[in-house]
Amino acid sequence: MTQKILQRAAGYEERFNTLFEEYFDTVSAGLDAPSFSRFTPECLRLLRELSLRGGKRMRVVVLHEAAGLVTDERVEALDAAALSIELLQTHGLVHDDLIDDSPVRRGGPSTYYAYRERFPRHSQTALGLTVLAGDLALALALQVLLEAKVPVAMRQAMVEVQTRAAADTFVGQIIDMERDFAAAPDEEILHCVADYKSARYSILAPLQLGLLAAGEQPALVERELREYARLVGICGQMRDDYLDLFGDAVVMGKQTGTDLRDGKHSYTVRALLAAADDTERRVVQAALGDPACTPETIAAVREIGERRGVPGSMQADMHRFAQQASAVAAGWRSRWREEAVTFFEQLPLWSVERAM
Repeated sequence: MTQKILQRAAGYEERFNTLFEEYFDTVSAGLDAPSFSRFTPECLRLLRELSLRGGKRMRVVVLHEAAGLVTDERVEALDAAALSIELLQTHGLVHDDLIDDSPVRRGGPSTYYAYRERFPRHSQTALGLTVLAGDLALALALQVLLEAKVPVAMRQAMVEVQTRAAADTFVGQIIDMERDFAAAPDEEILHCVADYKSARYSILAPLQLGLLAAGEQPALVERELREYARLVGICGQMRDDYLDLFGDAVVMGKQTGTDLRDGKHSYTVRALLAAADDTERRVVQAALGDPACTPETIAAVREIGERRGVPGSMQADMHRFAQQASAVAAGWRSRWREEAVTFFEQLPLWSVERAM
């Protein structure tokens, strides 16, 4: 991306982080909970800590740039929309870490492991409070929109977008788990999982919310928005799957091979099994779903992939989908503002190349 676009993105991130801190100060003081409860403020504290350990806030950036497609003036409704987007993300992270039994998130303890440490002899309490913390984040994501000082029709449309995004993400999580029970899911199943699990709430919903906040009707261009989001979601999931085996563990701050140990039929696993010979395929299949799989075995699987050209073929696929997404965005030039269209043109390729 150009330096100008990156500076805009950094500005959105900085402003939002301040807004998010202020939001948690307000909600902590105003949540309707009985005075005797110690667990409720503790739950909010954990949600706050996880939320404020956020990364680049790319969903917030997409939201602001979507409004920028329509106008370069400040759009008041974006604050509530941004809070809703990131609270929905917090909800997803809390539940993801529970599903995956992940101890760490964003450089700190996951909510699940924080509760496990808090209640070492009450495992069901730790599990239950983790589920409820995620549920509370989802409720707050919708509440912040319902309380937004915007016209009723806009507020209703925004709530519908986020409710649909949440439901789609739940379906995505379900079919993501279902996928791993299939012997060899085909590429279209992997694309479908990427669409439901991440593209719809990470790209499509921020696009729709940004356009709504700026007074546009996203339903008029629904097909194009969905296609763009789907393509960006696919190349983003491919990138994540690629990095899980072929990434630099030091740079990523986590070990490689997690998907393989967890038995996930990812884009990388599919590419490995398709490229390997019979002997190599047995090595990959033996490692797949083995939680005790050693670093040496992961290295051997990685070497098989490198020998068979899997990293290069996956990078080519990522770039192909990114270029298709860029072409969709380029078609918006006749309808919307040049500066924001350029952002959406460059976003897919940047999101792939920044991690390679």
